[in-house]
Amino acid sequence: MLHLFLIFALVFLLNLIPAFAPPTWMVFSFLGFRFRENIGWKFALAGALAAALGRLALAKMSRVIVRKRFLSEQTRKNVDAIKDRLEKHPKLTFGIFLFYAFTPLPSNYLFIAYGLTTLRLMLITVPFFLGRFVSYSFWAVTASVVSRHIALDDADALSYFSVYFIATQLLLLGLIYVFMRIDWRILLVEKRFKWLDREESKVPQG
Repeated sequence: MLHLFLIFALVFLLNLIPAFAPPTWMVFSFLGFRFRENIGWKFALAGALAAALGRLALAKMSRVIVRKRFLSEQTRKNVDAIKDRLEKHPKLTFGIFLFYAFTPLPSNYLFIAYGLTTLRLMLITVPFFLGRFVSYSFWAVTASVVSRHIALDDADALSYFSVYFIATQLLLLGLIYVFMRIDWRILLVEKRFKWLDREESKVPQG
């Protein structure tokens, strides 16, 4: 029980950090290498629940802190153009997040971006939980099987993931900037690309 609590606490904190936190799938891959005989579905369930709650809290922080304090009124209206479109396709939104949760791609920036809208957060939290439960089980079991055939110490196992981690974090950090700079109303309504004017996207003062 103590091990499950520690996994829950660790995964929750990792998913609460906005950027440059080690991805949780890496944690479960490492656990699969290190404790191949003891890792099981209970650990994946605890991790998936912690990840979903951590990302939910991150999205709420994005909404309360970034949207309300740092985005101009024009930028908020621009982001809400995405909200208007997604509200018309809840099943598609559910499916996209479910599919994304199966992948090893970082989800922190996705939840930050979603949190900038005012959409219902449970619409993405539930599929994220389901997908992460399956993916964490997969990564742990796969790492456990691989560890039985390849002799790796702890440092070697972690080093295989470092390049992927740094590259994806830098890439997705840039994508958040692009997300807020695109004029979404022009793109979604008029089907043409346009950057949001810099004057319109400035952070309000005071």
